[in-house]
Amino acid sequence: MLKWALEVTDKYERAYKRFEKKEPKILKAVLSNLDKYFHALEDHGSPQKITAGFIHKEPHGIKAIDQRGSNEKLKETRLYIYPDTTKSTLHLITIGDKKTQSVDIKFCNKYVVKIKERK
Repeated sequence: MLKWALEVTDKYERAYKRFEKKEPKILKAVLSNLDKYFHALEDHGSPQKITAGFIHKEPHGIKAIDQRGSNEKLKETRLYIYPDTTKSTLHLITIGDKKTQSVDIKFCNKYVVKIKERK
């Protein structure tokens, strides 16, 4: 079993606080799915081996984890992550909804490109 570290961005922390205050049920659902993903990552070690209905592939190896799995109908939300296999680090980049999706993906792409440039 591989040990993975978590690394969060400032943007993630701000979004987390906003969702915690305004959308706690959505945040709880997304974090529950993140927990499932993280445990699967530690068990399998490879992000490519992990599949679930709440995981969406984005460019540059970014994954988006949504709110599915809750018994309630919740607004579509994405938690953007990047599993860096070279350092066994799971980057929590940001959380957003459909309104912020294009801006969030652009931010994530720039963030991951910087990570890859540092290698």
